[in-house]
Amino acid sequence: MKTVFSALVIGLLASGAHAQAADVPAQGSPIMSLLPLVAIFFVFFFLVIRPQMRQAKQRQAALDALKKGDMVVTGGGVIGKITKLHDDHAHVEIAAGVEVKL
Repeated sequence: MKTVFSALVIGLLASGAHAQAADVPAQGSPIMSLLPLVAIFFVFFFLVIRPQMRQAKQRQAALDALKKGDMVVTGGGVIGKITKLHDDHAHVEIAAGVEVKL
């Protein structure tokens, strides 16, 4: 029993000494550690942000092209005709004599 315990203690001490030697980190350039973060930013920019900016420009161009008498479909699916157009809202006739402000 004493030999088994001695072998166990020696094994634990040897593995602890080996683990301590492996804990020393290698010194690298701080710029190289930021490189993956910069790469992720560029991928995110070109796959997410840039297409959203393009869609926003197209949406704004479509809104600027609206004029009185145009037929429109709202986000809720209501179809109507623009009767009055202001900078921040529009009046849309959705039925004869029924006008809503959007």
